[in-house]
Amino acid sequence: MWRSCLRLRHAGRRLLNPPRGALTASVRPGPNPLIPARAYAPPTERKRFYQNVSVAQGEGGFEINLDHRKLKTPQAKLFTVPSEALAIAVATEWDSQQDTIKSYAMHLTTLCNTSLDNPTQRNKDQLIRAAVKFLDTDTICYRVEEPATLVELQKNEWDPIIEWAEKRYDVEIGSSTSIMGPSIPARTQEVLVSHLASYNMWALQGIEFVATQLKSLVLTLGLMDLRLTVEQAVLLSRLEEEYQIQKWGNIEWAHDYELQELRARTAAGTLFVHLCSESTTVKHKLLQP
Repeated sequence: MWRSCLRLRHAGRRLLNPPRGALTASVRPGPNPLIPARAYAPPTERKRFYQNVSVAQGEGGFEINLDHRKLKTPQAKLFTVPSEALAIAVATEWDSQQDTIKSYAMHLTTLCNTSLDNPTQRNKDQLIRAAVKFLDTDTICYRVEEPATLVELQKNEWDPIIEWAEKRYDVEIGSSTSIMGPSIPARTQEVLVSHLASYNMWALQGIEFVATQLKSLVLTLGLMDLRLTVEQAVLLSRLEEEYQIQKWGNIEWAHDYELQELRARTAAGTLFVHLCSESTTVKHKLLQP
């Protein structure tokens, strides 16, 4: 499946992906493909104020301690997560900070804060509907009519994933070259709504987060079902961009940073979903004396 994409990778550059909201420049076809955008301003950082990070089990779940302080959410709620595995992963994010705390790169912490504070005040049904809505504008369902090489690339790389999803969930999805996209049957949406209802509120926050990164519910489902790796899903989500970059060139250093950031977000969201869907405690191995 990846032969076509790997040709792009070996044509003289790594396959890279821009994070949404951190673009320094864009690539467009034409005589002058490099079109500068607004200057990048790094997010504010603060100094690390703690020495040790630990996990403790409380009444409502698992808590994160920074020295003797209990971690709180932006709305000053006690930072409590439902599983020990997730708490350990969040604690690792805090422990890995060096002289400064880069909160913008702590994606698991951010997802937990969103789940705890629920700033948009959405219920489970609204989260499910928001995720399913990505299917209406799913990246891999929109196809070009030319050039022929890109048409073939999309067909070879995207069709197998759509076919997998249709078989896996017994639905119809399809693709279209129309600007309106494919007409998604009502039954397909109903089936996917029912499937997503099997996830808890926390996991649904992660699923929507991943779908936002990839601009694709189909690719997100592929990640959740372990049909795709993070690297594969990211590559598929920007197949057309990679084709254009191969044709017109890329921006030195920028795409490297952008790809790593998108991969990090996608990986964090996927891990978050799986950790929120597992048992509450970690099974510790008994050590024999």
